[in-house]
Amino acid sequence: MSDLRDLYQELILDHGRKPRNFRIPENADGKANGHNPLCGDRISVGLCRHGDRVMDIGFEGAGCAICMAAASTMSEATKGKTVDEIRQISDGFVKMLVEGEGTVPTGLPSKLGVFIGVREFPMRVKCATLAWHTLEAALAGQVHASSESDGAAGKPSVLPRRNGS
Repeated sequence: MSDLRDLYQELILDHGRKPRNFRIPENADGKANGHNPLCGDRISVGLCRHGDRVMDIGFEGAGCAICMAAASTMSEATKGKTVDEIRQISDGFVKMLVEGEGTVPTGLPSKLGVFIGVREFPMRVKCATLAWHTLEAALAGQVHASSESDGAAGKPSVLPRRNGS
């Protein structure tokens, strides 16, 4: 557990100080703004799709190190993925933090798995999930997202579903 905690701290510091994809793609065809009223984190996520695949993604904003690191790793984990793949990753990430049993879900990219350490700080869960809510809003054509949709029962997904699923 100590190794995981060290990795968590290292990843948060690295991505918090030097976030990846910290820009809105020039030709973004989906964009949403996210806000965490609890601590003041604000981010915007922009993405470019080609069919059902997110070919480019980036974010801008200001927030705590956890929020910035979560947005940075989210952008790395989702670039080039389909909406369905992104939905699976997003659901796994949020469930791991909100209603998980203290284990990393199967199939979740390892960089995202280290965020399980956020569970030790319940007030910071919304910081870590804000980028994912904002990504979901951008994919759904919504303009605003909030971390306030997290709760004990999970969060409603705003991602478009196929075939009534």
